[in-house]
Amino acid sequence: MRYFIIFLISALTFQLSQAQTYEIGVFAGGSNFIGDVGATKYISPNQPAIGGVFKWNRSARHSFRFSLIYSELEADDSKSKDPRRKERDYKFTNPIIEASLGIEFTFLDFNLHSRKTNSTPYLYTGITVATHDNFHFNFQGELVDDETSSVAFGIPMVLGYKHQIAQNLILAGEVGARYTFTDEIDGSVPDAVEAYDRFAFGNLNNNDWYVFTGFILTYTFGETPCYCSF
Repeated sequence: MRYFIIFLISALTFQLSQAQTYEIGVFAGGSNFIGDVGATKYISPNQPAIGGVFKWNRSARHSFRFSLIYSELEADDSKSKDPRRKERDYKFTNPIIEASLGIEFTFLDFNLHSRKTNSTPYLYTGITVATHDNFHFNFQGELVDDETSSVAFGIPMVLGYKHQIAQNLILAGEVGARYTFTDEIDGSVPDAVEAYDRFAFGNLNNNDWYVFTGFILTYTFGETPCYCSF
């Protein structure tokens, strides 16, 4: 019986070391905001961002991906190159929690069951849902907390590069812009009707963007797949 148990443990360990259908890991990097307040640089991380990532590899060219990321978006007019924003001198910090679900496409085959080392650029897109606080700026330029929160839907546009650094470890670096369907994150379109009528500002035709830049380290596991044709 002792040898049988040893055999089962060895067989299970071997299977897990070879099986790589799924990936689970962490995201660590930074965030920056693009809107009616602060600088307008597209890639300029100024606050830390951290989260978790899960992937289901459906083929050597695409995966279903879910992530949950937290950050505090920060924008400061004093760091803008626009003299009008510098004179206005608005600034804010808005904590967000983003959940994202979508599909990751690789430019090259990324077969985790191949004996060779894998590396490839990739694209990711899907849908994001982020919670954020609501506030507005009064006539003195002071930030006023509306004591409410909202949900912002968006579309992620992510470009990255990943490399299999070990049999069960994958390291990726990526830059991901999020186009949101809201203009409330920076307080330029107050959520409260009475505040909107008095304190709305900026370009009301442009919605808010934010960007996550960082690294993802994932561990692969699961049953060895027969890759599907879709």
